[in-house]
Amino acid sequence: MALERTFSILKPDATARNLTGAVNAVIEAAGLRIVAQRRIQMTTKQAETFYAVHKERPFFGELVSFMTSGPVVVQVLEGENAIAKYREVMGATNPANAADGTIRKQFALSVGENTVHGSDAPETAAVEIAQFFSGNDIVG
Repeated sequence: MALERTFSILKPDATARNLTGAVNAVIEAAGLRIVAQRRIQMTTKQAETFYAVHKERPFFGELVSFMTSGPVVVQVLEGENAIAKYREVMGATNPANAADGTIRKQFALSVGENTVHGSDAPETAAVEIAQFFSGNDIVG
């Protein structure tokens, strides 16, 4: 088992419904530690940079609009195999397919408004964390 860090976003649908504490409780109950957290209003440039991998996809503009439509909570999570653990805790992208007890099963409204984002690999996590946090922001 390896101690690692992953990146998380609580999306605008979560913050609009005051779910930050409830989602954080699920994260912490899963054994992950929140070592950095900030509530921000993501700019169009930040969203376009963050989701650049989807730039050619038909939903890119809608995704950027959604992610800039309200505040989000960006986080760094730490724990044993944090990336895989958080992906398990988040649940399937489509909340209808998510396992009971997962964040998306409990809180997501739809495939688009699915409450959270989590990194999919160590390299991705490092890039995503660096976009929103510097070393002094992360306190383990």
